[in-house]
Amino acid sequence: MALPFGNSGARKRRDQMVAVDLGGRTTKAVHMQRRGDGFALCGYVLLDAPIFEKTLPVDLLTEHLKAVSHALDCKCKWLTLTLGVTDVLVRHVEMPSMPVEDMRLVLKNNSRAYLQQDMSGYVFDCRVASPAPQSKPNESTKGPPGQQKQKVLVASAKNQLIDDFVLAARNAGFIPDHIVPGVIGPINSFERALPEVFQMESVALVDIGFKSSSISILKEKDLILNRVVAIGGDRLTAGLAESMNISYAEAEGIKIGMANEVQSQLEPLLTPLGRELRASLDFFEHQHDRPVSQVFLSGGSSRSDFVMETLRRELMADCKTWNPTTSLKLALSPEQTAEIEHIAPQLTVAIGAALTAL
Repeated sequence: MALPFGNSGARKRRDQMVAVDLGGRTTKAVHMQRRGDGFALCGYVLLDAPIFEKTLPVDLLTEHLKAVSHALDCKCKWLTLTLGVTDVLVRHVEMPSMPVEDMRLVLKNNSRAYLQQDMSGYVFDCRVASPAPQSKPNESTKGPPGQQKQKVLVASAKNQLIDDFVLAARNAGFIPDHIVPGVIGPINSFERALPEVFQMESVALVDIGFKSSSISILKEKDLILNRVVAIGGDRLTAGLAESMNISYAEAEGIKIGMANEVQSQLEPLLTPLGRELRASLDFFEHQHDRPVSQVFLSGGSSRSDFVMETLRRELMADCKTWNPTTSLKLALSPEQTAEIEHIAPQLTVAIGAALTAL
């Protein structure tokens, strides 16, 4: 399991990678290659996600990954998979200064002390946050190195889930290389696409998923806050379909392409999401005495101008969509090249996951 934000010198870099974002309704997959100092997007696919009740069976995931491989039609066997926001815990904790390998062992043996819950049967990974600049050490950092505290971003997932993902990938003919928390994907993509904003500003990344949405607030390249809101594109589409007495497919098309014509039905569905996201911005701004300068939206529903404008009013912040492919070379077929600008917001997590491993 991996939790690097972009390039990681501790892991072997690959020349190419297939990354699969297993969404609630649509699976997004990309094939990316290293090209000199940059990266190329060589192909992408969007497929209907498997339908299951509670846990995705290994055989069903295997067949789905085979379908992804066939649709991508590439020879690359290295695979990165993402974990959905409900399948992985991502949290900041304070831990003694020690190597990351030792942090994993400490969390495995004493998760309750740091995560306030028993997490036996889980696998962990850690990333040390960037230290705050100081003119000289303060009292809290004095003492033997083993007693010094540092802020650490911890990710954890059930070991059985990781084992199932690895087995399914191998059965599908892939070589599993990374398993990445999906919430990290937009951050990796954003760092590559808008490096100056990533390095210098306080921004929020909102990814509108199928069943839920995530918000990650970054302050000068560090992840300060991340939160999952149980409101996604499915609630918007289903609510619109019910209020207008139309099919789900018709409601989805209206939501993306004709939302202004159904403002009275769609706006009440968006307001709760906007309020939840605004609460996260308020918390950050109160804690850090610093405003969030911009909010960047991704995910399928972010393609709707009405969704973006409504969230802009609710959040009282500058909201905009962004394209995770702007820093990538496009080595796509003519058909995919023509569609990429429209599809790109849906590929944010998959592209970020691929960048983790490249």
